[in-house]
Amino acid sequence: MKSPLDSMIQMGVVPSVSFPTDSRYFGWSTQTYTGPDGQMVTYLQRRFVPQPGPPNFSTMATHTVRNGDRLDLIAAKYYGDPLMAWLLCDANGATRPEELVETPGRVLNITLPQGTPGVPSA
Repeated sequence: MKSPLDSMIQMGVVPSVSFPTDSRYFGWSTQTYTGPDGQMVTYLQRRFVPQPGPPNFSTMATHTVRNGDRLDLIAAKYYGDPLMAWLLCDANGATRPEELVETPGRVLNITLPQGTPGVPSA
């Protein structure tokens, strides 16, 4: 049995989930699972974290971590938006965001979003 919310989404009365353009889930869709009891559950499609480095990401700069660095501040500095900190995680293969800034001296790749072509080397 569908929930009232599921029915309203399906009828277009309530829009399906949409994320802002600075979200790692922007453009992701929802899926629906029907349980053995007939209850339908709508969920966000699984997002697989891409492998860091080429060809998934084009590096545009590097940042050497200093004491007191925070991902949101690094993202604001390079991307102009602290909410883009997730991009630093994807580009550097971090599953725990805090691991990127816990060791001073670590060099982080600052990349273009996945799929954005970089400038070819000369």
